[in-house]
Amino acid sequence: MAADREQRSLFGEILDWMLAPLLVIWPISVALTWLVAQGIAGRPYDRELGEMARNLGLQVAAAEAPEGRRSRYALSPEAAALLRADETDTVYYQVLGLRGEFLSGDRSLPVPEVETPIVPWELHFRDDEVGSDSVRVAYLWVAPEGMAGATQTMLVQVAETLGKRARLTNEIIKGVILPQFVILPLAVLLVWMALARGIAPLNDLQRRIRSRESSDLSPIDERRIPDEVAPLVRAINDLLGRLDQSIGAQKHFLADAAHQLKTPLAGLRTQAEFAQREIDEGKSSPAELKRSLQQIALSSQRAAHMVNQLLAMARAEDKEHAARRSEVNLSELAMETVRDFVPRAMDKRIDLGFEGPDASQSTLRIHGHPLLIRELIRNLVDNALLYTPAAGTVTVRVVEDPFGQVTVLQVEDSGPGIAENEREQVFQPFYRALGTNVDGSGLGLAIVREIATAHAAEVGLDETRSLRPGQPHEEGQGPGARFTVRFTARPKPEQDEQPAAED
Repeated sequence: MAADREQRSLFGEILDWMLAPLLVIWPISVALTWLVAQGIAGRPYDRELGEMARNLGLQVAAAEAPEGRRSRYALSPEAAALLRADETDTVYYQVLGLRGEFLSGDRSLPVPEVETPIVPWELHFRDDEVGSDSVRVAYLWVAPEGMAGATQTMLVQVAETLGKRARLTNEIIKGVILPQFVILPLAVLLVWMALARGIAPLNDLQRRIRSRESSDLSPIDERRIPDEVAPLVRAINDLLGRLDQSIGAQKHFLADAAHQLKTPLAGLRTQAEFAQREIDEGKSSPAELKRSLQQIALSSQRAAHMVNQLLAMARAEDKEHAARRSEVNLSELAMETVRDFVPRAMDKRIDLGFEGPDASQSTLRIHGHPLLIRELIRNLVDNALLYTPAAGTVTVRVVEDPFGQVTVLQVEDSGPGIAENEREQVFQPFYRALGTNVDGSGLGLAIVREIATAHAAEVGLDETRSLRPGQPHEEGQGPGARFTVRFTARPKPEQDEQPAAED
């Protein structure tokens, strides 16, 4: 694991992959050069050795002619001296008669294996040993003159040690290998310089990125970078763009949150200072002090509600938190939420109801985060109760759409409704419709959309009922608003599962 975490140099990696094969190929090149040099050095000496064997064979054939038959063939002292005149190598020769008997030369020279059929006067070469010396042997079978049709032949062999051949081979190898000792370091130097020049644009890109200010999220210039690095730079630019949008949204959100918190906190401080001044001046009565304390409590309640909404918004935007999901019984969550809001609805004389299957028998399940789904329902119900006047109605409904294979959550009210041109804006943070005279944070519907987006759900908004212009409103009745959230349906398993633990 430590080796995997170790930082590696791209320059060193490329240099290793270029030089390592070169260092492996170089010994192979030396071996191949040695083999080729041996073949080159042996050819002229083979031709010379073959000529010696052929000339000796001509003499043997003439000496064994029927007219001048002799029992044995002996090379003249002058010819033997000429044959052994080489000062570097030792030359051996051997002549065998028609019956394979030794006639002349060196007895220590090995006899070759008999080849069938034997072709007279065909020259052959082989490598052999005479004593402790390695030799190159040229041999041929000779048909005596006047006996061309005879089946018997004489063997003539001439052998030579390998001194001159080894010396010429070494000279060839030196001539080829020694320049490589100069060329190889030069090649390494040129490779290093080429890599350094090729990686220079990467170093320039690194310097440009390091010299940037932390607040500079503008795209990196792609005109001065290699084509191989262009996809990486484009990916970085895409990341910078998304990061710039995210930071901009966070700054805007924090600025709006600070502005929204300023009002209840300022009111809280003003009421506290006013009550303290009245007490100091001795002008406060129990009724006035109670009224100041009520205002202080109201301001603190608004501030607490704002902070809770901000925390809910942050939790909804947390991708890791939203990813922890389980089976959720939507009917059960909706019913529990409606039950929690019943006292508040009774205080405003609002008819709050629930329509849907019984929670214990419901098969309407979705795959999501229970806490976030509950927060979505709470914000929709809270928004409906805020804007619905006294004697109005608020209905929470959970139904299944078998054709669309979705589970639908609806929260509708009989309030003033939302103008069509504002229906998209109400989902923006801190946006509140004008003329409603309702205290709120402006975050509830933004939280709803954020949670729905995290669960791949769709949020829709329309009117509960349409009123003709001039038509009078009944008490607590208006155009109303209907919020519809469509979740992907998930069938209930055959066996009951344990309920998922909520955060």
